[in-house]
Amino acid sequence: MYTTRPAVAEDAETIARFNQAMAMETEGKTLDPETLGRGVRRVLDEPAHGRYLVAEDEGGAVVACLMITYEWSDWRNAQVWWIQSVYVSPAHRRKGVFRRLYQAVRELGEAAGVCGYRLYVERENVRAQRTYEDLGMRLADYLMYEQLKG
Repeated sequence: MYTTRPAVAEDAETIARFNQAMAMETEGKTLDPETLGRGVRRVLDEPAHGRYLVAEDEGGAVVACLMITYEWSDWRNAQVWWIQSVYVSPAHRRKGVFRRLYQAVRELGEAAGVCGYRLYVERENVRAQRTYEDLGMRLADYLMYEQLKG
């Protein structure tokens, strides 16, 4: 059985380690540890940027995390929550951990009056896509463009 909770400052190192592993697994990228660590701590310190949720196993070890960020929808006069930085430790995959985290997101979102949930997924990550579809999400009608520094 897995439980979820809001992340706290003491989770920052674990979340950063998970994000580093996710970047390597999904994109073959090594993130700068100092920048990543500051970014994780900033979300934990400044909730306007977002929030993290973590999942713990029965022994209390953090085995997964995700981050929620916010988008305002003027069309709907409500927030859309973006689910980002999803990582589940390999030994805990395919055991319902993400399902439990997503349930927690939905419960928090319902209480906050959120109008929907979005996330990114790599085109090649068919397993994750199936998981999201099984949870009721659908492929969006939009392509995404970006221009990032660095």
